[in-house]
Amino acid sequence: MKKALKITLKIFLAFFGFIFLYIIAVFSLSKITVNHELDTKPEVEVYILTNGVHTDIVMPTKNDQIDWSKQVQFQNTKDADSTYKYLAMGWGDKGFYLETPEWSDLKASVAFKAATGLSTTAIHATYYKKITEGDDCKKMMISKEQYDRLIKYIDESFQKDASGNFLNIKTDANYGKTDAFYEANGSYSLFHTCNTWANSALKASGQKCCFWTALDSDIFSKYK
Repeated sequence: MKKALKITLKIFLAFFGFIFLYIIAVFSLSKITVNHELDTKPEVEVYILTNGVHTDIVMPTKNDQIDWSKQVQFQNTKDADSTYKYLAMGWGDKGFYLETPEWSDLKASVAFKAATGLSTTAIHATYYKKITEGDDCKKMMISKEQYDRLIKYIDESFQKDASGNFLNIKTDANYGKTDAFYEANGSYSLFHTCNTWANSALKASGQKCCFWTALDSDIFSKYK
């Protein structure tokens, strides 16, 4: 009996020790700022956008470097409207995206898989006709060379078929009439969240960001 209690106590101590160290990492590493690259031309307009939990990267639907709508096709949205000028993309846990429209719908199995990196991931792509700056949306002007790096980072986040096409997820779990889901590469976990992905996108394109973060608020704190 005493042996079982000791084992149980060690498990609890290890668990709470892990949680404590994780919180310290979230707090401390996010405070380290990776500054934006200097002496670059302001050539391409991009944004970061948050819904209060999750960060999206927003880009022009098309410019002379890339036409995202060739892969993220308008016809995959309910609206199928080709006049949208901006495309927001975010990476995250597929179970959260497709099975958890509200926090009250969260299943223990989905949460466990997401926390431990056992589930698959998806890209959520949303078209917008206009973008309005505010506390939840910050604009930055980047160079074409930096945008090439951002394009590469995001493109490599998509799963593709043998012909190089993004894999659209057929679902009724869309959030509105202008969004669609796509199969993604990588695993979601406590150490690689949707906001970690967005922060890495900023880092890849030479923009101000956190050394590491799991939270959207840490990213946006760099743009106050």
